[in-house]
Amino acid sequence: MAQRRTSSRPRGRRKAHDLASERWLLLLGVVAVVIVVAGSVGPWRFALPPAAQVARPLTMDEARASNAAVPIETKRRLRALPYRFQGGPAAREQAAECLATAALYEAGDDRRGQQAVIQVILNRVRAPGFPKTICGVVYQGSDRTTGCQFSFTCDGSFARRPVHLGWGAARRAARRALGGYVFAAVGRATHYHTDWMVPYWRDTLVKVGRVRSHLFYVRH
Repeated sequence: MAQRRTSSRPRGRRKAHDLASERWLLLLGVVAVVIVVAGSVGPWRFALPPAAQVARPLTMDEARASNAAVPIETKRRLRALPYRFQGGPAAREQAAECLATAALYEAGDDRRGQQAVIQVILNRVRAPGFPKTICGVVYQGSDRTTGCQFSFTCDGSFARRPVHLGWGAARRAARRALGGYVFAAVGRATHYHTDWMVPYWRDTLVKVGRVRSHLFYVRH
């Protein structure tokens, strides 16, 4: 009797152990099947990182409609303070040339557009996060293929220096701005873009003005 009881206990333990092992193997098998199925169906859209979910580019009309839907907050369009250049004649002339070059390449011979670009550059010089010189602001990022602040400095446009009457107006506007003239239509804007595009940063800033086809923004 004692021998039968002692011999039956190991069998019970082995059966329980075998049953537990079978359950674990079954569970691993189910997990493996799920992984295989998911791999054949995926990648799932909700699992993609945001950078992989590329939106369809907007047409020019769609971009204009989207930009028009964003109101201009005139209460945030604060008048900029006059800019007084501190430096000698040579440094002043260099700064004026940088301003005039950016104004001409960005706005062509549109005088109001030139003044708006110049004001944005001067606003940046005095804003946190930008170079503290005029030429530094204009050519910020120009040594990189992407990331330049003004596209003409890194897209090859600068190699095709235009020669037309717009240069005279741009230089005059630059010298006036260095002497304290303020173009109030854009306030203290530090960013702008044309109305036929929607840059990724648009909705992080406040729209405060429009000059022709260009829209102007300040930081929150």
